Amino acid sequence: MRAIWKGAVSFGLVNVPVRVYGATQEHDIRFHQVHRVDGGRIRMRRVCTVCGEEVPYDQLAKGYESPDGRSVVLTDDDFADLPLVTGREIDVLEFVPSEQVDPIMFDRTYYLEPEARATKPYVLLREALEATDRMAVVKVALRQRETLAVLRVRERVIVLQTLLWPDEVRAADFDVLDGDVDLRPQEMAMAQSLIESLSGDFDPDQYEDQYAKAVADLVEAKLEGVETVAAPAAEAAGTEVVDLLTALQQSVERARAARGEGDGGPDVPAAAPAAPAAPDPAPAAPAPARRTGRTAQKAAAADAQAPDVPDEPAAPTRKRAPSKKAAPAKTAAAAKTEKTVEKTAVKKTASRRSA
Repeated sequence: MRAIWKGAVSFGLVNVPVRVYGATQEHDIRFHQVHRVDGGRIRMRRVCTVCGEEVPYDQLAKGYESPDGRSVVLTDDDFADLPLVTGREIDVLEFVPSEQVDPIMFDRTYYLEPEARATKPYVLLREALEATDRMAVVKVALRQRETLAVLRVRERVIVLQTLLWPDEVRAADFDVLDGDVDLRPQEMAMAQSLIESLSGDFDPDQYEDQYAKAVADLVEAKLEGVETVAAPAAEAAGTEVVDLLTALQQSVERARAARGEGDGGPDVPAAAPAAPAAPDPAPAAPAPARRTGRTAQKAAAADAQAPDVPDEPAAPTRKRAPSKKAAPAKTAAAAKTEKTVEKTAVKKTASRRSA
């Protein structure tokens, strides 16, 4: 890196000679204007609108036109005569808590490297800033312009961060935000759940400028004479969800699915459960098996040959008393069975005698 400025940090009676380096750089590919037909480079000529002649660079000056139409010309000598209190010094005005500096005021970032003889006071200032968790508010003149800045520590290096002046920050005045907005507890809970689902430690290395990479690949392909392939179309955002709670819930599910944590969302209050269905009626007792054919005849014969035994009284039960009509029905069935058996026996005896 090449130093863009040399000076000294001054706080109290201590001076720390430093060199200033640009801490950031742009990686955008810069294009020239060319003639589409033959690729010839387009050059811009500096032509005076009054005399129509091309003006060389050493005859250029800075001019200003006032709102009422008046204009003045300022030369380099005019700017050189302007007083700059800070000159070649980074003048520390005060030390303030780090959280009190609004990031919206940050502009450009520079690294400060100490001269070899100033390493000790440089390290002392760095350690003091870290120990007190404060930033040093300073004034400095960079490129012939005085600016407000802060000194802070980043990875064991003191960083000079230029700030915008207060009148350069626009006020946020939006009438639509003045009214009260009612937020349901379910919506707040779901929004917090979405934030938790997408939470993590900041690691800028995991992000990539895909557009810049695509432009670089396109230029390289053109240089090599390789046919380019159109990039795949971006996926549609999907159907617009009108209900805010539904949109939040679907967002949580997508975030968890992307992290391999399942597709279930957090519990949300649901509608009241439906009344339980009435229990099914108890199944009817199975009917006794019906005897047919020879099985019925064998059973009837066994009943006829069995001695008559008085029926034992049924055991008392609490639920239901024995029915009195069941006994006559059973006796009639037994009598019918006995007659059937007697007829069968008479037929067998007659057939034996005839034989």
